[in-house]
Amino acid sequence: MFESRIRIDLEIRHGKPVIKGTRVPVDIILGSLAGGMGAEAIAKEYGTQKEDVLAAIEYAAKIVASEEIRIYA
Repeated sequence: MFESRIRIDLEIRHGKPVIKGTRVPVDIILGSLAGGMGAEAIAKEYGTQKEDVLAAIEYAAKIVASEEIRIYA
């Protein structure tokens, strides 16, 4: 789902992932969620849709799921 709503383009915000059709970075959406805002409030604040907020969460989950943590003792 997120592929249709998240865009990565070097010409927009230096390649940071943004909500497609906007210049709203995914990290701003995630930071707003972390700060306690709800999805609908974020969508209203940034002129996006609730589905865009959910796509940002899905995008972040995919990134975290592919991370590999190595602990060296």
